[in-house]
Formats: sequence, C-alpha cells, structure tokens
Amino acid sequence: MSELAKLNNRISEAFDPSDTSGVSDTAGHNGSPDKPSGLPFYNSLLRTVTLFTAGCGFAFASAVYLGGNVALYMAAVSVSICVSCAFYMMFRAAVLRQASVRDVKVVEARQMQNAALVAEMHEAMGDIVVTRDMNRRILHANSTFREMTGCGEPQGKTCEEIGIAFRPGDRVHSYDVEIATPYGQRIFTWHDTIAHDGTSSRLVISSIARDVTDERAAIVTREDARLRAENANAAKGRLLATVSHEIRLPLSGILGMNHLLSQTSLNQEQRNYLDGMRQSGQALVQLVEDLLDFSTMEAGRFKLNPRAENLRQLIESVVEMLAHRAHEKGIEIASIVAPDVPDYLDFDPARLRQVLFNLIGNAVKFTSKGGVLVRASMKGNALSIEVEDTGPGLGKSEQARIFGEFEQAGSAAQRSAGTGLGLAISARIIREFGGTLSVSGKKGIGSTFTLIFQPASALAPVIPSNRVGALSLSNVLLFAPQGVAATATSGSIHALGGICTHVSTPRQLEELRRQAPDDLDHVTDIIVDHRVAPAFRDTLQAWPSVQGRTIRHILLVNPEERASQPRDGFDAWLIRPLREKSLMDVLCGRLRGMEPRDAINDNHHPGVGFSPALDETRRELDVLIAEDDPVNARILRAVFEKSGCTVHVVSDFAALSEALFEKSGLPDLVISDLHMPGGDGFAILPHLCVQLSNNKIPLMVLSGDTTWETRAILLEAGIATVLTKPVEPKRLIEEVLRLFPQKRLGKI
Repeated sequence: MSELAKLNNRISEAFDPSDTSGVSDTAGHNGSPDKPSGLPFYNSLLRTVTLFTAGCGFAFASAVYLGGNVALYMAAVSVSICVSCAFYMMFRAAVLRQASVRDVKVVEARQMQNAALVAEMHEAMGDIVVTRDMNRRILHANSTFREMTGCGEPQGKTCEEIGIAFRPGDRVHSYDVEIATPYGQRIFTWHDTIAHDGTSSRLVISSIARDVTDERAAIVTREDARLRAENANAAKGRLLATVSHEIRLPLSGILGMNHLLSQTSLNQEQRNYLDGMRQSGQALVQLVEDLLDFSTMEAGRFKLNPRAENLRQLIESVVEMLAHRAHEKGIEIASIVAPDVPDYLDFDPARLRQVLFNLIGNAVKFTSKGGVLVRASMKGNALSIEVEDTGPGLGKSEQARIFGEFEQAGSAAQRSAGTGLGLAISARIIREFGGTLSVSGKKGIGSTFTLIFQPASALAPVIPSNRVGALSLSNVLLFAPQGVAATATSGSIHALGGICTHVSTPRQLEELRRQAPDDLDHVTDIIVDHRVAPAFRDTLQAWPSVQGRTIRHILLVNPEERASQPRDGFDAWLIRPLREKSLMDVLCGRLRGMEPRDAINDNHHPGVGFSPALDETRRELDVLIAEDDPVNARILRAVFEKSGCTVHVVSDFAALSEALFEKSGLPDLVISDLHMPGGDGFAILPHLCVQLSNNKIPLMVLSGDTTWETRAILLEAGIATVLTKPVEPKRLIEEVLRLFPQKRLGKI
C-alpha cells in the first residue's frame, strides 16, 4: 500500500466517530470521554452515606450509653450530617479535579493526533513544515525541510544560517523564497503564522512552504507565448498593411489605365479584353480587402461608423451591381423591401453593403437555375434581411462550419476561387452590429441566409415609411414567367397597397377571363416581361379600353437587352431588377418612356473600380496633385483634365511645399498621397492643412492605408477627405463637388 493510501486510511480512522480506541484508557471505564464523571459521582455519594450511617450509629450508641439523652442524640446526628456534607464536598471536588485532568488529556491526545496527521499530510504533499521561536531559531522541522536544505540537524539554527535567504522588507506572512536544493534551485511559496505552543504556551512562528517552481515556470512560459503571439500578430498586421499599400499602388494604375483606355475608340473584342482585365483587378482588390478586414478583426481593432442611411436604396444598388452577372448565367435577381421598413436607419452603410455584396454575390455565384431574392422587413424593432437562392443548398454539416475562417462549401470541384473569408468576415461584422447571421435550407433545394440586427434609430418607436398605400389605386396585370422577378414585382405592388394578378402563359389568361372576367375590367396597368412579350403581342393589341380609359402598357426588360427591344406599343419601360421608386413613378403616371438608369456594372464594388462621372457643363478648377507614383499621377491628371480642371503635379513633399508657398498663385484644391519622399505625411500634411485653411483651400488625401486609425488621425487634423486607393473616378469627382458645390465638372 502506498504512503498516500496509508495516510488516507489514518485520516479516515481519526475522524470516524465510532472509533474511540485511541482514548479508552483515559476516558473512564466505559471508554467514552463524553461522560467522565458519572461513576465517580456515585462513589462519592456511597462514601458519604457510609460515613453518615456510621456517624448516626455512633450517636445512637452514645445516647444509649449516656442514658437515653435525646437532646444529646439530636446534636450528634446534626454533627454527623454536617460532617457528611463536608466530606461529600471534599470527595466531589477531588473527583471533578480528576475528571478535568482526564478531559484535558483527551483533548491533548486528539490535538497531538491531528497535528501528527497534518504533518504527515504535508510530508506526503512535499511541503516544508518548520517551527521557530520569536528569535527565528528553528525548534522543529520536518523531513522535507531537512531533505531540501541538506541540513540534518536544523534545531537551534536560523533559516539564514542554513542558506534560505528571505528578501529584505518581506512581511512575516506570505512571500516567495528560493532554496538551493539537491535537485537545483527551487521556488517555494512561504507562509508564516504566529501561534501559541501547545506544550509550553509560548509564542512561536509556524511556517509552511510549498514548491511552486513548475507552476511559476508554466506561468512564465505562457506569458512568453502570449508576448510572442502578440508580437507575431503585430508583425502580421504590419506586413499586411505594407503589402496592401504596395499592391494597391500598381492596382490603382492598372484599373485607372483600364478606365482611361475604355474611354477611347475600341472594337468589341478589345472592350471584352479590357472588361476581363478590370474584373481580375477588382477581384484582387477584393482579396486584399478581405485579408485586411480579417487581420483587423483578429487584432481587435475593428470599428463601425454608423450614420443615417436609406436601406432600400442600398439593397437595390447592391442587387443592380450583381444583376448583369446573374443575367449572364440565365438566372433572375430581385429585391423586396417591406413598407414597414423606415426610410432611414442608423447603421454602418459601408459594412452592411460589404455583407450584402458577399451574401448576394455568393448566391449568384452558386446558383445556376432559378434566381436570387432579397427580402427586408422589420421584426419588431429589429431589421431582418433574407437572401434566398435556388442553388445547390447546404447540408447540416456545411451549415455548421460555413461561417468559419477559410471554409468553403461543396466538393472541391464546386468550390470557387477565393480565400473562404467572406462569410466569416460577414458574420463578425453582423456580430459587431449586435445581430446574428444564420443559414437555413436543404441540400439540393437552396439556401436562405438571414441577418438580423437592431439599428440605432429602431431603439425608438419605428416611424412607418410613407410608401404604405402608395399604389392603392393600381390594379396591375403582370405577364411574366414564373420566377424570382415575378415574385418580387407582384410582392412589391401588394406591399405598396396595390393589386397584382400574375399570368405566365396565354392559356392562364384565357382561364382567368372565363373564371373572373370582372377582375380584368378594373385593370389599370399591364406589365409585360420582355421574355414573354411575343406570346402576348396579339393579346395586348386586342386589349380593349375600359369605359374610355386607356390601360398603360409597360415593358419590363433586362438592361443588356433594352436597346434591342421595340419601343412601339408601350407607354413606359422598366428595367430589371426593379427599383421601387421607378415602379411607383410609372404606375402613378409620373414617368413615361424609358426609365433613366446608368448601365449596370456587374463587378462594381463599393470603393473599387471605375465608372463615368457626372456629365455637366465644364468650369475650370485649379488642382495641385502630389503623387510619387508616375502611373497614378498620370491617371489623376487625366481624370481632372477631362473634367475641365487645370492640373499641376508634384512628386514629393518638398515640391509640394514649394508649389504652395514659394510660387505665385494658390490652387483651389490640393490632393496629396500620404506616403511620399521628403518627410512623414502624418507630420507634414496636418501642418500644411493648417496653413491652407487660412486661405480656405481644402486638402484631400489619397492612400493605400485602409486602417480606421489613419483615417481618424487625418480627419482630426483637419483633412477634408480621405480616400483609399484605387479610387473610383466618379467617387473622386463627387467628393470634389461636395467640397465645391458651386463648380460644375465635366464628364470623364
């Protein structure tokens, strides 16, 4: 049996209330220490009664001998009683003293037994136990102390004499000491208490010490690992920031030159090549953005910038961006925003756009038949956005891991190029919103991604949108194939208070005429999807007017095919995916003819790529550009010169200062890179900004540094605008117009 097992048995025996063998000799005849004085009490009483009887007998004999003197007899009896009581008290006191001595011995025996057990416990656990007098000389030390210090006879010595050095100024309570043991230098946590010695009643210092060398080493190891991880993470962040900046510079040149080249005379083959170049460049930009976002989140430096934004317009813009990609695959894409969603909510529009672009883009990417439908509605005070597709769907195991880092669903053949970070980043962004991102669906049927969060303005009672009931006077007959587009069109009309009857084939129309002819008499508008327009051409031409009222005919077309569609026979044209405002304007008679809309750029991403700027009357603006990269400088010069500005370009901070303060004439606007030769942009640009502000000249900064800390520092220093490379020309011109609302810049 091991020493620990033996010790455990001894502890169990010591604390077993049924075991009294250890104290039977000192606890009385019955072996119980709880009643030490019962039998001695009867012995004292028996002695007293015997003595009293003897006294009475003596008194009686004396009375007989003296001739029957009763008074003398009573006096003798009284004396006997007094003597008996005195003897009883004497006997009783002696018995109590004897019992008290026995009780003290029992307690001392138990204390000694417990002390021995505690000492054995410390021995078994490898603890040092030592007792010292108030002069700190050792009275007793256990075997662990002797083994660790190598001192076989420590009595009478101090710990310092043995080699245990206590640090100066340590309190006499708890501290760490280092002991040179036969096993090497060890660290012990030392605890002192002052108590009375049980045998001598003098004050002693009782000390217990435990070896914590391995624990402290583990703490040091963990701390070193934490510091190494933090340093590695910081180095990774610096590397990503540097690589991002260096990648953005050539990307800005590639995409900028691509845009400028697209403005020249090209044949269709050349335009296709340029489009492929642009798509590849934007994919690389998105890859860099994902890596930077992931690094920022891992470092805990992610920050939201909420502001009031129109959610419906944001959703429609993302859907329009991806519409061309969906139409090329032969699938539909549409959105429905319920009228109970307020016109403006407080959220971070850039981050929500990023999440929606990722979710809807994935849905389009993996859907080959059917379509993608985006729904937005209020669930109490929370906003719910659903992205539903008819793609391959996700199994339970894929749903469980799809939001992990570097995860992609499907087999290796089904997976597309990418980092697998998009959904992980989206889920983290929604968590920062205080919401959740989840997925549902079945394998082979499709998936629905649902994001729910509570916008800031929705904390107060939600004010309903003024779109409720906007189409209450509209009764629409929709000719369109079954699918997402028809669902979204009819759903939007119903949500806005109108009536919509969907018919997908001429046969269904004939059945409707037979079953409910009166319903068709109240039709105010007929919307025809261009894909079924030939099948309903004769029907439209023969459609009668009701009570002299002409029914509006509206053609619904894809943007790619609007130029090839006949315009005769239709009062208005709507472009898929539908914009709610355009639908309302057409059905309310406020819009006739072709809906005005820019060509949809399927790969346009917020802050990525280029698109045409505003087509307005030119008026000169003097712009000073500081850019050390010659390609980017050439692009910026071309953008502003084509918009009607006078442009001067410098390539470092020294030349920028000279152009501003050593030459006659000041520019209207200064645009500068953040990192250039000739100094630190964080120090130079704020100083220039102060000087320029005296002349009311705004300073814009273009940089490949995307961190929010950099942006916050520059804006706080007075910089008018901070834009990230590669910058979209349209965005750049819009920012200039925001700074100079009275200026009119031309098309680029």
